[in-house]
Amino acid sequence: MNNSLIITYSFVVVAAFCVVWTQASVVSTGDFNRDFFVTWSPSHVQTSADGTNRSLILDKDSGSGFASNDMFLFGQFDMQIKLVPGNSAGTVVAFYLTSNQPNRDEVDFEFLGNVAGQPYILQTNVYANGFDGREQRIRLWFDPTKDFHTYSVLWNLHQIVFMVDWVPIRTYRNHADKGVPYPRWQPMGLQMSIWNGESWATSGGKVKIDWAQAPFVASFRNHKIDACIWKGNPRFCRAQSPTNWWNKDSFTSLNWAQRRLFRWVRKYYLIYDYCQDNHRFNNTLPKECLLTKY
Repeated sequence: MNNSLIITYSFVVVAAFCVVWTQASVVSTGDFNRDFFVTWSPSHVQTSADGTNRSLILDKDSGSGFASNDMFLFGQFDMQIKLVPGNSAGTVVAFYLTSNQPNRDEVDFEFLGNVAGQPYILQTNVYANGFDGREQRIRLWFDPTKDFHTYSVLWNLHQIVFMVDWVPIRTYRNHADKGVPYPRWQPMGLQMSIWNGESWATSGGKVKIDWAQAPFVASFRNHKIDACIWKGNPRFCRAQSPTNWWNKDSFTSLNWAQRRLFRWVRKYYLIYDYCQDNHRFNNTLPKECLLTKY
C-alpha cells in the first residue's frame, strides 16, 4: 500500500469520525491548565501562555508528568505528540489511560527512545483487572520527532482501538463472555509522562541514557477528550445516547477502510506481538489470541 492510498483510507476514517463529533459532547477545553494537573516535577513541565501547548522534560534530576482532572468511562482520547529528537535511547514517553487501582485497568501507548538514526518503537499494552503482559510493538512509518502526530484511543463496551493519525494499529476486543478480562467497570484518567526507562526500553536495557544529551523534551498539543465523565454510576456511560456516540453500532468493530489499514500495519510494521510468542507462554497463548480482532 503506497502513501497516497494510506492518505485516502485515512481520509475516509477521519470523515466518518467528524460526522459523529458534530453530535458529540467534547468535554475537554483545549487548555492544558484547565483540563489537567501536574502529577510530577512541576519544574520540568512547560506550558504556553495560552495553555494550548505543553512540554515534558527529562533530565538527570527528574522526569515529569500530568494527568486529567476527570475520570472517564468510555470515549475517545486524542493527543498530538512530537517525540524527543536525536539520541533518545533509554527514554520513555507515555500516553495512557489508567484507573490507578490495585487491580487496575490501563491502556498504554509507550514510545521507546532509540539511538540517533534508529527508529522509535511504539509499544502498546492493556491491563485488565490488574494483569498486563499484552505487549505489542511496531515501528512507525514516519519520523515522530520531526512533527506532531495524532495518537488516539477509542474505548467502548465492544473494543479498544489504538490509532496513529487515524490508522488503527491495534485492537483489543471485549471477549468477557468467553472469559477474557476487559476494561469495562473501572473509570480511567488520562495521563502523560516522560521518564527514565533505560533498564529495559532500548535493546532490552543494553543501551543506556546518554545524559550529555539532556534535557530530553517531548511536546504535546491539540488534545481532545470526547468521553463520558465518571459521576459514580456506570449506566450513564453505558447508555445509548447522542453524546455517547462511541456506543453506536457502527463502533462495535472496525469498518472496511480501518480493517485494510490495520492489516497493512501488521504486515509491514509489527515487530512483536505477545500473541505470537509461543515460547513466552509455553505454547499456551492467552485466550484472546485465538479470538477475532474485529
